This record gives sequence, structure tokens and C-alpha cells, in this order.
Amino acid sequence: MKRRSILLRTANWTLPTSIALSDCYDFMEPLKERLYLSVPHMGEASLRYVEEAFATNWLSTVGPNLVALEEAASALVGCPVVAISAGTAGLHLGLRLVGVEAGDEVVTPSLSFAASANPICYQGATPVFMDSDEATWNLDPNLLERFLKKRAEVNRLPKAVMVVHLFGQPAAMDEILEICGRYELPVIEDAAESLGARYKGRHPGTLGDVGVFSFNGNKMITGTTGGMLVTAQEGWAVKAKKWSQQALDPDPDGVKNYVHSELGYNYRMSNVIAGIVRGQFEVLEDRVAARRAVFDRYVDAFADVAGLSPQPEAAGCRHSRWLSCFTVDEATFGIGSYDLIRFLETKNVESRPVWRPMHLQPLYEGCEMVGGEVAETLNRTGICLPSSSSLTEAEQGFVIELVKSVGRRGS
Repeated sequence: MKRRSILLRTANWTLPTSIALSDCYDFMEPLKERLYLSVPHMGEASLRYVEEAFATNWLSTVGPNLVALEEAASALVGCPVVAISAGTAGLHLGLRLVGVEAGDEVVTPSLSFAASANPICYQGATPVFMDSDEATWNLDPNLLERFLKKRAEVNRLPKAVMVVHLFGQPAAMDEILEICGRYELPVIEDAAESLGARYKGRHPGTLGDVGVFSFNGNKMITGTTGGMLVTAQEGWAVKAKKWSQQALDPDPDGVKNYVHSELGYNYRMSNVIAGIVRGQFEVLEDRVAARRAVFDRYVDAFADVAGLSPQPEAAGCRHSRWLSCFTVDEATFGIGSYDLIRFLETKNVESRPVWRPMHLQPLYEGCEMVGGEVAETLNRTGICLPSSSSLTEAEQGFVIELVKSVGRRGS
């Protein structure tokens, strides 16, 4: 293919003039089929379990797939599991389980998706956003300790702390749990992005009081939607399951004359969705290995590119590498992360920034923010590259060459 000088334009963007045409060539045409950031990776087992659900007419929120999925998930993580309609629903249930009510405050990292903070508001509570640490990109335990000490002095502690394991990187849970234990604060783990990760040999999501995983369409394994709540407290698991099914009480008359004594929700997973997830649970380790291999290939390929730094893997942890994330030093690399994202878009390759911090969202304007510099810097400099477990080496090679074509080589 003839190499042509680069001329990259979209409706509102052109390549920065700081990049000389001699340094960057548009030698590859855009992909005809879009290369997405993270796509489902389905298999025959999921199809078989779904077909069984249709053949046997188990299509509602009861059935053998649900039973088998909860048993398999519980065996994996080592505690009771409740299959639910979405990770967001699980966080809502978790907040209620630990006693969060209207008027309470819940500490949560600013650097996350809105689905972490929104359930706090579902309970009528208020999020207090906190900055991340540079080592994990998750909730900074040093900031948390100073914040809680000051709040305790004025008898104004929050009701709970919600931790997020961002992109599959476990947070500093030993430190966070010790600090929260000192103040008798429950810990909820948003493990939506970290299925398959490990924290010192244990599963993130099982370390605090309640943990929640997601099976959204772009996660490590997916049911198109869905999630699961995990807790070591058997009574809480029973309660969460009841609440997820409209909090139906036993009928004293024995005629299914529906009785409700408390508020419930339509949060239970369907048997069809459970079949999709169940099939993928059988290959979870393969999916994690594939995504970690994708990340490793990026790291190897960018070794001679100045200004690209991968998200670190914390000591004693296994990062699941749900997404392959890097930071871009504009001065060294040549262009910033946003311009790199726009450039990849011209080639029909999806990428995106590291999450926009919640304290910068119009929805949460006015909420308290503790720190903020790290979260803002990661959003401004971070990029998530295509990371699917089904990503071929040829597809990834295309992305790598695009990135290297606009970057500067290191010495």
C-alpha cells in the first residue's frame, strides 16, 4: 500500500500541527469493521445452556441455570452468591444491607464510572468523593485515614466506604480494611471490573462486607447484562435474594396470596441470562489469561515508544487486565491522550480515556471532594486500548502500529 502523508480530519479535529508530516504517515486505511474496546467472547456452553432454558421453558427468574451459576460462583469465590440483574442493582442492595439510609454519607473514589456513585443516591445518601493513589489508581488509603480522623473529631463519620477495583486492579484492601475497622465502618467493594483478579491470593469482592461483580456486555464474562452480590454473611445473602424478588414474604394461607412487609426490587437475574453467564464461568481463567496476554503484547510493543506508561500491577496482586490502560505524557510522546483517541477513531478503532472523575460530573457538582489531582491527571492522560479476549494478534498489531506511527521513539 502506498504510504501517504498524514492528513487526519474529523468534523471538529485535526492532528496537532506539532506533529510534523515527516514523523507520521497515514499508511493504513480505516478498518471496514469497527474494532471495539471490549466485546463479548461467547462459546458453545453458553448457547447450550440458553437453548436448554428455552427447551424446558425456564425463562423467568427461577430455574436450573440460576442454581448452577450461584453454586459455581460460590465455589469460586468461597462465600454465598446472589445472581442479580446488574452490578448497579447489587451495589444498591449492598448499601441497604450495611444500613445506608437517607441523609447518610458514603465515601467512594471519584475515579470510577457513575454506576458506583449513583446507587448511593438511590438510598437518599450523599457521596463523598475521594482521590486515588498512583500505585493502584484506586481509593487512596492515606487520604481516607486523614479524612476519617478529622470527621471522628467532630463526630461526623460517614456511614460506609465503597471501594472500586478499577479496570481489574485491586485496591489497597489491607490498609483500607484496617482503617475502616478502626472506625467500625462497613466496606462495600465495587468489583464490577475485577472478576478474575486476585488480592494476595483472594478474590476482590470477598474482602469487605459486601462485594458486587458485573456481567455487563463488555466485561470479562458477560450475560449481556447481570451481576452478582457476594457476602460472607449468610443472612445478608438471604435478605439480598429476597429484596431482589420484590421482597415477597411467605404466604401464611399457603395459596400464593402475595404478601409484602418491606420494600423490594425487580433485581433478580433471569434463568436465560444465567445460562449465558454460566457457560462463560467455565472458561473464566482462559479469558483472564487472554486479556493479560493482550496487555503484555502492548507493553512489549511500546517498549521503545517514549511517553507511554502502563497501569501498574500492585505488589501481591493479579490484575485481571479487563482493559489495557496506559498514560500518555504529551511532552514526551508527541500528542496527548485525547488526540490519540481521536486519531484512532479516524481508523475505526475504539479507545477511550480513563474514567472522567465523578467530582467533575455536572450531576455531582457541589459534592465534597477529598484531593483530586491524581484522578484528574489520570483522566487527562489515560487511555484504554482495545482489550477483548478475542482480539487477534493481527487486529492488535494494527492498533500498535497506529499508536507507534504518531509516537516518538525512545532513546
